[in-house]
Amino acid sequence: MAPSGEAQLEALLEIINSSARQAISEYKKHGNDVPTIHSTEFHPLDFATDTVALKKAVRLLEGACQQLCASLAPPQHTVINFAQCYDWACTGAAIRKGIADVLEKYPSGLHVRDLSRIVGLEKAKLARILRVLASKGCFSEVDTDTFANNRLSLIMKSSNDCSCLTAIHAQDVSRGAGALYETLTDPEYATSYEPDKAPMIYVLKQKGLKGSFFDWMKADDYHRAMIALGPVMGSLSILHHYPWSEVATVCDVGASIGSVSIPLSKAHPHLKITDQDLPEVSPLISIVLWLQIWQKEAPEALQEQRVEFVTLNFFEEAPVAGKDVYYLRNIIHDWPDAEAAVILRNISKAMGSQSRLLIHDYVITGATRRPDEQHFEIDIAPEPMLPNFGAGNSRKYQQDLNMWILHNAKERSVDDQIALASAAGLRLAKVYDLAETAVLEFKLA
Repeated sequence: MAPSGEAQLEALLEIINSSARQAISEYKKHGNDVPTIHSTEFHPLDFATDTVALKKAVRLLEGACQQLCASLAPPQHTVINFAQCYDWACTGAAIRKGIADVLEKYPSGLHVRDLSRIVGLEKAKLARILRVLASKGCFSEVDTDTFANNRLSLIMKSSNDCSCLTAIHAQDVSRGAGALYETLTDPEYATSYEPDKAPMIYVLKQKGLKGSFFDWMKADDYHRAMIALGPVMGSLSILHHYPWSEVATVCDVGASIGSVSIPLSKAHPHLKITDQDLPEVSPLISIVLWLQIWQKEAPEALQEQRVEFVTLNFFEEAPVAGKDVYYLRNIIHDWPDAEAAVILRNISKAMGSQSRLLIHDYVITGATRRPDEQHFEIDIAPEPMLPNFGAGNSRKYQQDLNMWILHNAKERSVDDQIALASAAGLRLAKVYDLAETAVLEFKLA
């Protein structure tokens, strides 16, 4: 017999209480104070490489809180909130006008009449934008129409890589999202999974522009956004939650500038790392850019010849052969099934009998509880929560839509990944659940 509605809500309250205390405990382990929306500095845990414990606590907290609110609030209240939400527009405007950079010079706050003169926005409209964000804990309204930075708004500073990632979503992806319905009903786009039939391409064509997302995205913004994915996704937790001591060589396929391989080289200096990716314009320019970044961030790895860059088109050729680990972070999710299958087949050609392929992405799970379902070591939320943690895992489902909007691609379930890998002669060996993302380890079948 299912528990009563009241009993389910009481259970959610217990989860909220225990998960909040667990998050508080994690912060206290890494610093003397626990952050609040009034904090004006980052906490040491904010940019730690291992955030699995904190993310698991917050996943429970956010999921249980939203499920409790959705249960107790009138349904029209909740549904209209899904659509009447313009946080993204206010966030984009604040980043584009460098509000956080300006407020850094005024730690006690700045009135909108003065702020408006500096940034060139009408003062009353600027106040409305900042009040929307302050009401969500981003910026502090320290007095009427007077705003100051806080821990959240510091992320919006132009020097913070996450501001680039946030701006891409607020300014660019939002345009593609606006055409989602049109591409669902346009006969040319509705049933296609070709990359050039993505909603973003639909918008670009309407504006008379040509090319893919990668063609028009500014290289610097894109590289900085990829760096920001580390702390956002908590993906650098893999530095601590994979047995790197068991391997000696790593090939980072689609490595870009080394946003994972640079910290990997520092955390595990015994590894020999090969970064492989397409040249942006020519092999010379790509290698120069890559060298500049490694010389700045990890010069010892270059000096000790522990890292190399080798150009690769993973649709046309196999990566360097015989490495212990082939690592793909946020690569497979960029491509529809047909293209993803080609990438995996080419990697399997390079693998030896002891090689491992690590696919590091978001993993989609269903919102229904099935007793007979295989979970492959992916965490399942406790009852009465939705088994996929509901809003606690919201970003992975938003990211799934993001991949659709930009590339006509998707995030995948474990079963989806197994099907693709099996066709390439690979078998699933192990799954590492890192709270927000997961690492699927494959070996030759």
